[in-house]
Amino acid sequence: MRQDFLFDKHYPYNLANLITFGNIACGILALYFIGKHEFFVAIVLAWIAGALDIADGKVARKYGLSTEFGVQLDSFADFLSFVVMPSFLLFYALQKRSVLQEIVLGVIFIYYIISGLRRLVVFNLKADAGSVEKYFEGVPTPLGAILLWVLYLLYSYGLITSTWVIGVLVLLIAWSLNSTLKIPHP
Repeated sequence: MRQDFLFDKHYPYNLANLITFGNIACGILALYFIGKHEFFVAIVLAWIAGALDIADGKVARKYGLSTEFGVQLDSFADFLSFVVMPSFLLFYALQKRSVLQEIVLGVIFIYYIISGLRRLVVFNLKADAGSVEKYFEGVPTPLGAILLWVLYLLYSYGLITSTWVIGVLVLLIAWSLNSTLKIPHP
């Protein structure tokens, strides 16, 4: 094996993709800790996933490692770490007092997950490997995840106590993922 395989854009385990795999691993581990109701550990893993998401793109651009495979892999990582994981975190943290609440909130979070997936698919269809637009159209999934974590904190600290209010705010965030809002690219 060549010594420079980490910088070979055609090698699926190049440096940028390894960083993305680290993001995926953090998302999977966070889901495990959510299942154990260890929400703080899950949030720490989510923030590590976020740092890895930023790093993989920077490494890919700096070393010319951007490929269609990398773009698709990054979207799978984003779906897991910034759509599914924060949805599960907030859903499982909410104190659902009735079967009706659980069903309605379940439908809302499914809508959020589908909205996040749709956003990533549309983004991929519009994106070219290695290119960076000046603005995102709609709220990017990492920002959507941050907004869900903020809702988790507001709920956990008793600043918002109604699960119905949380549900309405989640619907608003889900809508914003596929909106025409212009969000500056970092």
